[in-house]
Amino acid sequence: MLKTLFVLIFGPAILVFAGCNRQAAVTSPKPVKVELVVWESANGPDEFIRQAGEIYTNLHPNVTIKYVNVELKDSVSQITLDGPAHVGPDLFAAPHDRLGELVTNGHILPAANADSNKNNLLNACLAAATYNGVQYGYPVSAETYALFYNKALIQETEVPKTWNAMINYIKNFKIQGKYAFLMDVGNAYYSIIFTTKGGNRLFGPDGTDTKNTNLNSEASVAGMEFFQSIRQVLSVPAADISTSLADGMFEAGNAAMYISGPWNVRGFVSAGLDIGIAPLPSLPGENTPAASFSGTRVMFVSAYTSHPAEANDFGAFLASPKMQQLRANITNTLPAIDVPTGNPYAAGFVEQLKYAFPMPSVPPMIKFWDAMNTASENIWNGANVKLELDTCNAIIVASN
Repeated sequence: MLKTLFVLIFGPAILVFAGCNRQAAVTSPKPVKVELVVWESANGPDEFIRQAGEIYTNLHPNVTIKYVNVELKDSVSQITLDGPAHVGPDLFAAPHDRLGELVTNGHILPAANADSNKNNLLNACLAAATYNGVQYGYPVSAETYALFYNKALIQETEVPKTWNAMINYIKNFKIQGKYAFLMDVGNAYYSIIFTTKGGNRLFGPDGTDTKNTNLNSEASVAGMEFFQSIRQVLSVPAADISTSLADGMFEAGNAAMYISGPWNVRGFVSAGLDIGIAPLPSLPGENTPAASFSGTRVMFVSAYTSHPAEANDFGAFLASPKMQQLRANITNTLPAIDVPTGNPYAAGFVEQLKYAFPMPSVPPMIKFWDAMNTASENIWNGANVKLELDTCNAIIVASN
């Protein structure tokens, strides 16, 4: 009697080997080990990536997350260098207004798992991550700025609700060695608010008119002339109230009010300040808070990644409800989806978001920042408003 039977069936390609007293072992291949490199900023976002990465690895033991510090403001220029050299990240955080540039230059992939959290995303965040009808990356936080106030120097009832009232408050402020109000006057992120009267918006109502910035419109010129008039009561050169200097002055308790964003809450509270957060004062002739830029921090999947499936999955994981709550609790920033956070400082920013508009993401935005920063600083320091804004507009439009 034959101890081994061989059965061959040709046609459908089936080959069966059956041996006496032998049982074939079927084993699944082990998942391939994957390390995802993630670029993010320090002072909060780094800790979120580390904690989220540990949780993700517990769920997916073959995937580990490596955090690398690249600040948000540097990530786009850095991916331009490191991506093509294949020494860059699998995912990186960047502000949504650089989206058009990133897509045009081929540095990022569309979001493969876009539908995973689409129903949860705030409308503004979904719109901010969408370019030509395609979603890129995974929004991880929403932000705008508002008016911080130091309760040791000003009571909530004293916080000005209009910019005219702000000028009067600054004029009458008498606390020796302290400032009534600070903002980075040479930073277009903040000075843009003075260009928005009557619904005037950068690149038009939907932020896509690259032929006309609206920065030198009649409404914008009038608004920036008012901005310049604040210098009469806040006699400080633009160079002396840059963001880093103003952050330090407010954190040291040397200013009653300061325009900044949720990224500073953690540091100010850790410094022992008792702070409140209110919407921005209204512009002359208006009765609602002045419009601010809103931004969405997006985790983009690099076009140069060797692990697109895993990178997309981790990106979607960062935008999930539990991870959004974790991020909000660690960073004191606003989640990109509608979830409760328990953050006592969120209300002022949420209120300001009602009047905010997304930073445009068209490619000419790359020229907007330097051009409008320069114009804002020069205007604050006394330059001709119309001339500065005409120059700014020309520089940006010429970049098309």
